[in-house]
Amino acid sequence: MRILVTNDDGIDSVGLHVLARAMLEHGDVTIVAPDTEYSGAGAAFGPVHLIRPEVHEAHVEGVSDAWSVSGPPGLCVLYSRLGLFGEPFDLVVAGINPGMNVGRSVYHSGTVGAALTARNGGITGVAVSQAVAQWGVEGQGTGEDLDQQVWDSAAEVARVAVGAIIENPPDTPSVLNINVPNLAVGEMAGWKQTQIGHLPPRTMSTASLEPKPGHEGSYDIVMSWGEPSVLPPDTDGGAVMDGFVSLTWVGGMAAEPAIDDDRVVAAVADLLG
Repeated sequence: MRILVTNDDGIDSVGLHVLARAMLEHGDVTIVAPDTEYSGAGAAFGPVHLIRPEVHEAHVEGVSDAWSVSGPPGLCVLYSRLGLFGEPFDLVVAGINPGMNVGRSVYHSGTVGAALTARNGGITGVAVSQAVAQWGVEGQGTGEDLDQQVWDSAAEVARVAVGAIIENPPDTPSVLNINVPNLAVGEMAGWKQTQIGHLPPRTMSTASLEPKPGHEGSYDIVMSWGEPSVLPPDTDGGAVMDGFVSLTWVGGMAAEPAIDDDRVVAAVADLLG
Protein backbone atom coordinates (compact mmCIF):
# COMPACT_ATOMS: atom_id res chain seq x y z
CA MET A 1 0.00 0.00 0.00
CA ARG A 2 1.46 3.33 -1.14
CA ILE A 3 0.03 6.36 0.61
CA LEU A 4 0.53 9.96 -0.49
CA VAL A 5 0.20 12.50 2.32
CA THR A 6 -0.26 16.17 1.47
CA ASN A 7 -1.84 19.33 2.88
CA ASP A 8 -2.58 22.99 2.12
CA ASP A 9 -0.66 24.49 5.05
CA GLY A 10 2.79 23.73 3.70
CA ILE A 11 5.61 21.26 4.22
CA ASP A 12 6.51 22.65 7.67
CA SER A 13 3.06 22.11 9.20
CA VAL A 14 3.05 20.07 12.41
CA GLY A 15 -0.33 18.60 11.45
CA LEU A 16 1.13 17.23 8.22
CA HIS A 17 4.02 15.57 10.03
CA VAL A 18 1.83 13.99 12.72
CA LEU A 19 -0.59 12.66 10.10
CA ALA A 20 2.17 11.20 7.94
CA ARG A 21 3.69 9.33 10.88
CA ALA A 22 0.25 7.95 11.79
CA MET A 23 -0.09 6.55 8.26
CA LEU A 24 3.15 4.53 8.50
CA GLU A 25 1.20 1.69 10.09
CA HIS A 26 -0.70 1.20 6.84
CA GLY A 27 2.06 1.17 4.23
CA ASP A 28 4.78 3.13 2.47
CA VAL A 29 4.26 6.85 3.03
CA THR A 30 5.46 9.65 0.78
CA ILE A 31 4.88 13.30 1.64
CA VAL A 32 4.39 15.69 -1.27
CA ALA A 33 3.24 19.07 0.04
CA PRO A 34 3.33 22.73 -0.97
CA ASP A 35 6.43 24.68 -0.02
CA THR A 36 4.26 27.41 1.52
CA GLU A 37 0.68 27.86 2.67
CA TYR A 38 -2.12 27.41 0.14
CA SER A 39 -5.15 27.52 2.43
CA GLY A 40 -8.31 28.26 0.46
CA ALA A 41 -6.79 27.07 -2.83
CA GLY A 42 -9.45 24.41 -3.38
CA ALA A 43 -8.49 21.97 -6.13
CA ALA A 44 -6.55 24.61 -8.09
CA PHE A 45 -3.50 23.80 -10.21
CA GLY A 46 -2.61 27.36 -11.18
CA PRO A 47 -1.98 28.50 -14.78
CA VAL A 48 -0.25 25.36 -16.08
CA HIS A 49 0.97 27.13 -19.23
CA LEU A 50 2.84 29.73 -17.15
CA ILE A 51 4.00 28.12 -13.94
CA ARG A 52 7.46 26.64 -13.57
CA PRO A 53 7.16 24.66 -10.33
CA GLU A 54 10.21 23.57 -8.40
CA VAL A 55 10.55 20.42 -6.31
CA HIS A 56 12.83 20.14 -3.30
CA GLU A 57 13.72 17.25 -1.05
CA ALA A 58 12.39 17.81 2.47
CA HIS A 59 13.12 16.39 5.91
CA VAL A 60 10.26 15.15 8.09
CA GLU A 61 11.17 13.18 11.18
CA GLY A 62 10.14 9.54 10.87
CA VAL A 63 9.24 9.71 7.17
CA SER A 64 12.01 8.82 4.74
CA ASP A 65 10.42 10.15 1.54
CA ALA A 66 9.31 13.79 1.62
CA TRP A 67 9.14 16.52 -1.01
CA SER A 68 7.99 20.12 -1.28
CA VAL A 69 6.47 21.58 -4.44
CA SER A 70 6.11 25.26 -5.31
CA GLY A 71 2.42 24.88 -6.05
CA PRO A 72 -0.97 24.12 -4.47
CA PRO A 73 -1.99 20.73 -3.05
CA GLY A 74 -4.02 19.81 -6.12
CA LEU A 75 -0.88 20.18 -8.22
CA CYS A 76 1.06 18.04 -5.73
CA VAL A 77 -1.50 15.26 -6.20
CA LEU A 78 -1.53 15.63 -9.98
CA TYR A 79 2.26 15.37 -10.24
CA SER A 80 2.23 12.38 -7.91
CA ARG A 81 -0.37 10.66 -10.06
CA LEU A 82 1.81 11.27 -13.12
CA GLY A 83 4.65 9.31 -11.53
CA LEU A 84 6.91 12.17 -10.49
CA PHE A 85 7.46 10.56 -7.08
CA GLY A 86 7.61 6.88 -7.93
CA GLU A 87 5.10 4.12 -8.45
CA PRO A 88 1.36 4.91 -8.46
CA PHE A 89 -0.27 5.69 -5.12
CA ASP A 90 -3.15 3.66 -3.73
CA LEU A 91 -4.54 6.33 -1.42
CA VAL A 92 -4.22 10.07 -0.81
CA VAL A 93 -4.60 11.48 2.72
CA ALA A 94 -4.60 15.26 3.20
CA GLY A 95 -4.26 17.21 6.46
CA ILE A 96 -4.29 17.67 9.34
CA ASN A 97 -5.82 21.07 8.64
CA PRO A 98 -6.06 23.42 11.63
CA GLY A 99 -9.65 24.57 11.25
CA MET A 100 -12.76 22.60 10.34
CA ASN A 101 -13.53 22.17 6.65
CA VAL A 102 -17.30 22.06 6.90
CA GLY A 103 -20.22 23.79 5.24
CA ARG A 104 -19.22 26.05 2.38
CA SER A 105 -15.56 25.77 3.42
CA VAL A 106 -15.59 22.34 1.75
CA TYR A 107 -15.75 24.06 -1.65
CA HIS A 108 -12.73 26.28 -1.00
CA SER A 109 -10.52 24.02 1.10
CA GLY A 110 -7.15 23.01 -0.29
CA THR A 111 -7.26 20.00 2.04
CA VAL A 112 -10.50 18.75 0.54
CA GLY A 113 -9.31 19.90 -2.89
CA ALA A 114 -6.38 17.48 -2.70
CA ALA A 115 -8.76 14.61 -1.94
CA LEU A 116 -11.06 15.65 -4.81
CA THR A 117 -8.07 15.78 -7.18
CA ALA A 118 -7.15 12.27 -6.08
CA ARG A 119 -10.64 11.01 -6.86
CA ASN A 120 -10.59 12.71 -10.25
CA GLY A 121 -7.45 10.65 -10.96
CA GLY A 122 -9.05 7.38 -9.86
CA ILE A 123 -7.70 7.27 -6.29
CA THR A 124 -9.71 7.47 -3.06
CA GLY A 125 -8.90 10.59 -1.04
CA VAL A 126 -9.30 11.34 2.66
CA ALA A 127 -9.31 14.90 4.03
CA VAL A 128 -8.60 15.38 7.74
CA SER A 129 -9.33 18.64 9.57
CA GLN A 130 -9.51 19.61 13.23
CA ALA A 131 -11.38 22.36 15.06
CA VAL A 132 -9.40 25.24 16.53
CA ALA A 133 -9.94 27.64 19.39
CA GLN A 134 -12.53 30.32 18.54
CA TRP A 135 -13.52 28.05 15.58
CA GLY A 136 -11.28 29.81 13.05
CA VAL A 137 -12.70 31.69 10.08
CA GLU A 138 -14.07 30.00 6.95
CA GLY A 139 -12.27 26.77 7.83
CA GLN A 140 -8.91 28.37 8.56
CA GLY A 141 -7.21 28.58 11.95
CA THR A 142 -5.03 31.54 12.80
CA GLY A 143 -1.48 31.36 14.06
CA GLU A 144 -2.28 32.06 17.69
CA ASP A 145 -4.62 29.06 17.82
CA LEU A 146 -2.15 26.42 16.77
CA ASP A 147 -0.28 25.92 20.05
CA GLN A 148 -3.55 24.56 21.49
CA GLN A 149 -4.01 21.78 18.91
CA VAL A 150 -4.38 18.19 20.12
CA TRP A 151 -2.85 16.89 16.89
CA ASP A 152 -2.49 13.30 18.07
CA SER A 153 -6.27 12.96 18.50
CA ALA A 154 -6.98 13.88 14.88
CA ALA A 155 -4.14 11.62 13.73
CA GLU A 156 -5.56 8.70 15.71
CA VAL A 157 -9.03 9.18 14.19
CA ALA A 158 -7.43 9.33 10.74
CA ARG A 159 -5.36 6.22 11.43
CA VAL A 160 -8.43 4.18 12.34
CA ALA A 161 -10.57 5.52 9.48
CA VAL A 162 -7.87 4.95 6.86
CA GLY A 163 -7.30 1.44 8.19
CA ALA A 164 -10.99 0.67 7.68
CA ILE A 165 -10.90 2.07 4.13
CA ILE A 166 -7.88 -0.07 3.28
CA GLU A 167 -9.56 -3.17 4.71
CA ASN A 168 -12.81 -2.53 2.84
CA PRO A 169 -12.21 -0.07 -0.03
CA PRO A 170 -15.17 1.71 -1.65
CA ASP A 171 -16.36 0.26 -4.95
CA THR A 172 -15.37 3.41 -6.79
CA PRO A 173 -12.80 6.12 -5.93
CA SER A 174 -14.38 8.32 -3.27
CA VAL A 175 -13.70 11.24 -0.93
CA LEU A 176 -14.12 11.03 2.83
CA ASN A 177 -14.09 14.35 4.68
CA ILE A 178 -13.17 13.84 8.36
CA ASN A 179 -13.56 16.68 10.86
CA VAL A 180 -12.41 16.17 14.43
CA PRO A 181 -13.01 18.17 17.63
CA ASN A 182 -9.93 19.62 19.27
CA LEU A 183 -10.22 17.22 22.21
CA ALA A 184 -8.49 14.15 23.57
CA VAL A 185 -10.03 11.02 22.05
CA GLY A 186 -11.51 10.02 25.41
CA GLU A 187 -13.26 13.39 25.72
CA MET A 188 -15.04 13.20 22.35
CA ALA A 189 -18.81 12.65 22.40
CA GLY A 190 -18.66 10.00 19.65
CA TRP A 191 -19.03 10.17 15.90
CA LYS A 192 -21.71 11.04 13.36
CA GLN A 193 -22.12 10.41 9.67
CA THR A 194 -23.15 13.86 8.49
CA GLN A 195 -24.27 15.94 5.56
CA ILE A 196 -22.48 19.06 4.39
CA GLY A 197 -24.05 22.09 6.03
CA HIS A 198 -24.28 25.58 4.61
CA LEU A 199 -22.19 27.77 6.87
CA PRO A 200 -18.87 27.17 8.61
CA PRO A 201 -18.92 27.84 12.37
CA ARG A 202 -17.51 31.35 11.90
CA THR A 203 -17.70 33.42 8.75
CA MET A 204 -16.32 36.55 7.15
CA SER A 205 -19.12 39.00 7.91
CA THR A 206 -18.13 42.30 6.27
CA ALA A 207 -15.63 43.66 3.78
CA SER A 208 -15.05 47.31 2.96
CA LEU A 209 -12.65 49.42 0.90
CA GLU A 210 -10.27 51.79 2.65
CA PRO A 211 -8.31 54.30 0.52
CA LYS A 212 -4.57 53.62 0.53
CA PRO A 213 -2.73 56.79 1.56
CA GLY A 214 -0.49 58.16 -1.18
CA HIS A 215 -1.89 55.78 -3.83
CA GLU A 216 -4.80 57.40 -5.60
CA GLY A 217 -7.30 54.88 -6.91
CA SER A 218 -5.91 52.09 -4.70
CA TYR A 219 -7.62 50.58 -1.67
CA ASP A 220 -7.00 48.17 1.14
CA ILE A 221 -9.72 45.69 2.00
CA VAL A 222 -10.78 45.73 5.64
CA MET A 223 -12.54 42.54 6.77
CA SER A 224 -14.28 41.57 9.97
CA TRP A 225 -15.34 38.19 11.30
CA GLY A 226 -18.75 37.20 12.58
CA GLU A 227 -19.38 35.56 15.91
CA PRO A 228 -19.55 31.75 16.00
CA SER A 229 -22.90 30.36 14.84
CA VAL A 230 -24.90 27.50 16.30
CA LEU A 231 -25.12 24.93 13.50
CA PRO A 232 -27.67 22.10 13.06
CA PRO A 233 -26.43 18.98 14.87
CA ASP A 234 -26.92 16.72 11.83
CA THR A 235 -24.50 18.77 9.73
CA ASP A 236 -20.74 18.38 9.61
CA GLY A 237 -20.03 21.62 11.47
CA GLY A 238 -22.76 21.17 14.05
CA ALA A 239 -21.52 17.68 14.91
CA VAL A 240 -17.98 18.87 15.60
CA MET A 241 -19.21 21.86 17.61
CA ASP A 242 -21.07 19.33 19.79
CA GLY A 243 -17.88 17.31 20.31
CA PHE A 244 -18.45 14.58 17.71
CA VAL A 245 -16.18 13.36 14.93
CA SER A 246 -17.89 14.16 11.62
CA LEU A 247 -17.59 11.68 8.73
CA THR A 248 -18.91 12.94 5.39
CA TRP A 249 -18.64 11.19 2.04
CA VAL A 250 -18.40 13.99 -0.52
CA GLY A 251 -20.32 13.26 -3.70
CA GLY A 252 -19.00 13.74 -7.21
CA MET A 253 -20.04 16.33 -9.75
CA ALA A 254 -23.35 15.38 -11.32
CA ALA A 255 -25.99 17.10 -13.41
CA GLU A 256 -28.95 18.44 -11.45
CA PRO A 257 -32.51 17.66 -12.58
CA ALA A 258 -33.70 20.20 -15.12
CA ILE A 259 -35.34 23.29 -13.62
CA ASP A 260 -38.87 23.80 -14.87
CA ASP A 261 -38.15 27.10 -16.60
CA ASP A 262 -38.33 27.43 -20.36
CA ARG A 263 -36.69 30.86 -20.51
CA VAL A 264 -33.09 29.57 -20.64
CA VAL A 265 -33.96 26.92 -23.21
CA ALA A 266 -35.81 29.46 -25.34
CA ALA A 267 -32.94 31.97 -25.17
CA VAL A 268 -30.31 29.41 -26.24
CA ALA A 269 -32.60 27.97 -28.92
CA ASP A 270 -33.15 31.48 -30.27
CA LEU A 271 -29.40 32.06 -30.45
CA LEU A 272 -28.64 28.77 -32.21
CA GLY A 273 -31.70 28.75 -34.44
